[in-house]
Amino acid sequence: MADMFTKEQRSKNMKAIRSTGTTLEKRVTSELWRRGFRFRKNVKTLMGKPDIAIKKHRIVIFLDSCFFHSCPLHGNKPSSNVEYWEKKLKRNIERDKEVTEYYKKIGWYILRVWEHEVKNNLEGTIDKIANFILKAKKKE
Repeated sequence: MADMFTKEQRSKNMKAIRSTGTTLEKRVTSELWRRGFRFRKNVKTLMGKPDIAIKKHRIVIFLDSCFFHSCPLHGNKPSSNVEYWEKKLKRNIERDKEVTEYYKKIGWYILRVWEHEVKNNLEGTIDKIANFILKAKKKE
């Protein structure tokens, strides 16, 4: 399928995509905060800059977008600039594995949540995250 935008417009759109403060992140974090969970967002001192971190209990949570993290259900590859995107998305997958293994190795609790989980069932996904945090806290 041909791109419906010019190369310049597509470039402008892609540059506007933010890595922090996304709508996805805001929906999840505001609901968790409302439920009484306290955490830090996008902690630069932790590997992978987790979207949600509770250092005291060694908990990190990543909210992975379907596009940039190559969701097996919804991840699609652009038809233009294919070589660039294949390389970029492949490296993102590798980095996700490295980060996950790092936290497991040092004994932290790590949870990865797909964007489509939040979009399809916000309440259920928040429950899943809340239960994960509570179980991790009990193990401490």
